[in-house]
Amino acid sequence: QVQLVESGGGLVQAGGSLRLSCAASRTIFSFNNMGWYRQAPGKQRELVARILSGGSTNYADSVKGRFTISRDNAKNTVYLQMNSLKPEDTAVYYCNAYTVLTMTDYWGQGTQVTVSS
Repeated sequence: QVQLVESGGGLVQAGGSLRLSCAASRTIFSFNNMGWYRQAPGKQRELVARILSGGSTNYADSVKGRFTISRDNAKNTVYLQMNSLKPEDTAVYYCNAYTVLTMTDYWGQGTQVTVSS
């Protein structure tokens, strides 16, 4: 059973920064990719950023230049550094890990990010 535990959410003013963390219960090398998704009230869950096993990254257009995804292999942790936050970034942010071998998605419990104007 894989567990992904997010932390770092909270309330911040527009223009501020937050860093989200996602700690995995097993080595992150076992996942083909890891990423962050978000879901705002009344909207579908959307991909924010993803990091592949080889280290390449991709981002939603809405966060490019403001958010950075990274990982610490020794700590089995993936981070999302969020700068220049906007009210429209307000959402529950979920950590995701995907394994191609078993075609399995794993999800964290989510962490709330609220950006006030």
